[in-house]
Amino acid sequence: MFPKNVWYVACTPEEIDDKPLGRTVCNEKIVFFRAEEGKVAAVEDFCPHRGAPLSLGFVRDGQLVCGYHGLEMNCEGKCSSMPGQRVRGFPANRVYPVVERHGFVWVWTGDAEQADPALIPELHWANNPDWAYGGGLYHIQCDYRLMIDNLMDLTHETYIHASSIGQAEIEEAAPETVVNGDEVITRREMENITAPPFWQAALRGNNMAEDMSVDRWQVCRFTPPSHVLIEVGVAEAGKGGVNAPAESRVASVVVDFITPETETSHWYFWGMARNFNPQDEALTERIREGQGKIFAEDLEMLESQQKNLLAYPDRRLLSLNIDGGGVRARRIIDRLLAEEAAPAEGAAVAG
Repeated sequence: MFPKNVWYVACTPEEIDDKPLGRTVCNEKIVFFRAEEGKVAAVEDFCPHRGAPLSLGFVRDGQLVCGYHGLEMNCEGKCSSMPGQRVRGFPANRVYPVVERHGFVWVWTGDAEQADPALIPELHWANNPDWAYGGGLYHIQCDYRLMIDNLMDLTHETYIHASSIGQAEIEEAAPETVVNGDEVITRREMENITAPPFWQAALRGNNMAEDMSVDRWQVCRFTPPSHVLIEVGVAEAGKGGVNAPAESRVASVVVDFITPETETSHWYFWGMARNFNPQDEALTERIREGQGKIFAEDLEMLESQQKNLLAYPDRRLLSLNIDGGGVRARRIIDRLLAEEAAPAEGAAVAG
């Protein structure tokens, strides 16, 4: 139920700077660590000696040391040494293609020969001094596709996020959804409204009047396997909305990298990139804290939704026009799954 011949965000560099990190991605138990010269590495989280998780060990001189009996493994999954033992003949662990880029560690859990780093999405804000970024990570107990549904239909903001970014005008503005290749875009625009509390704070952060009438926009962009980037913002009413000049607007990119763990759980890497007052670190932290609280409001609903779906497996879910973005995103995921399965099915028939 999740494509594997794709790049997923596995962790942030800080998570592996001091010790190895064990993390399950697409049902694959993987240990991430810094090997020789700080190179990021990823191998099966399984010690070939007695099956202990290698992630419970430590890194010494670029070698992953099992915390049970001291077996050492290199970044190629090969056993290099063990006190008083001969282990170089042990079979190598599976190695996963991994790349550190744009402030994240990306992993490929499928066919290693197809792992082309050029397929990692380009993030124009990630290495640009004119942009600031702050984010975090949530571990959520639900199907990763439910989070995609959530992010591609922001109607729920009116209800779940009523005290921060929600307002009635969101559900009153009909969304428009288009598909461009593997990208699904859902757009909403609201004119001459009052900014909700979160955006009032953002206006203050850009030295603008928080009580002025604004035009607001939300442009949700899904790309496989499970990335959703949302262009959001408000501008002084009548100044052109999303195309308003910089001095009349505050805008950001909401960053959502959704990485499946199992069929009913995922890792949610969230954040916000902005290009107004990027040097203001205190503002970055305030936005990050506020956004973290907003996303936390979704957790109870999503996890309860998953429990309900498991309790009522035969119930058919209904789709409305507001679900267009999520429905089309799922169709792309289903197509990728079918394409991955096709070679295996063909080989089985040939055999």
